[in-house]
Amino acid sequence: MNLPAGIELIAVLSGAASVAGLVLAVVALVGTNRPPRPPSSSGQFLHRLWSGSGSGVRDRRRHRALLVTALLAGALAFLLSGLPVVGLLVAVAVPGTPWLFSVGRAEQRAIARIEAVGEWTRRLKDVSGTGQGLQQAIIHTVATAPEEIEDEVRLLAARLQAGWLGRSALLAFADEIGDPVCDQVVAALILHLTDRGERLGDVLGSIAAAAAAEVATRREVEAKRTQPRFAVRFLTGMTLLILAYGLINPAYMRPYGTPTGQIVMVFLGGCFVALLAWVRAMSLPPRPARFLTPPDPDEVVA
Repeated sequence: MNLPAGIELIAVLSGAASVAGLVLAVVALVGTNRPPRPPSSSGQFLHRLWSGSGSGVRDRRRHRALLVTALLAGALAFLLSGLPVVGLLVAVAVPGTPWLFSVGRAEQRAIARIEAVGEWTRRLKDVSGTGQGLQQAIIHTVATAPEEIEDEVRLLAARLQAGWLGRSALLAFADEIGDPVCDQVVAALILHLTDRGERLGDVLGSIAAAAAAEVATRREVEAKRTQPRFAVRFLTGMTLLILAYGLINPAYMRPYGTPTGQIVMVFLGGCFVALLAWVRAMSLPPRPARFLTPPDPDEVVA
């Protein structure tokens, strides 16, 4: 018996919700009754797939909402077209489109954070020049910290006030910023903690000037990457238009309705996704190498 499309959609959504509820219930029961174990490689992959690469709670929630939307959009595309590969491509396109269109946003954020580190370094130089100790100077810069690194500076000051070793707190701060420019600042501050030199202000001023030059260079390079990024956006937009046209025009998708057509669609879709990922990778800068390591957990508190 053929059911209306609306009833089929409700059945698919209800089944997915039921399965998700059962999975969550099993995970909750297993997690409370078994001792914690080191996560396996597959478990780490699934956790990263579900949580995403964002470090904040807001980023993780946005990533999970995007995955749920992708599943629902894929199921809807499958019901409208009757082709499983179309549903798969739509499910991949939902999280893949923001990933492609956001190319360059991470680099722009990194440049803004470098600029903020340079500005914070200049403020720290001015405060430390008044005769205060380094740790007290860092705490006094919280109120005027740039917005891009305000949370990291506030956390650094909180760790110092909580009794963390200066070296460990500074290494944790550098690890959270994750840029070699910040590593230079932290390395100078750590050396000052050990030898108490009198020319900290000159060193911080030189690092702040170098940070400004680094920002100018990265922005110039970033401007030259606009052309390949425009190509990524253009190809992505054309692909989405073709998929949308196929969903509303069954005659266009009819040749792909056979098993051979589905295999061809999988091959073409895979090649196209690989091409977009390759173009995106070319438009991204290499990740700068850092020379500081995270703090030792056994040497955090004095």
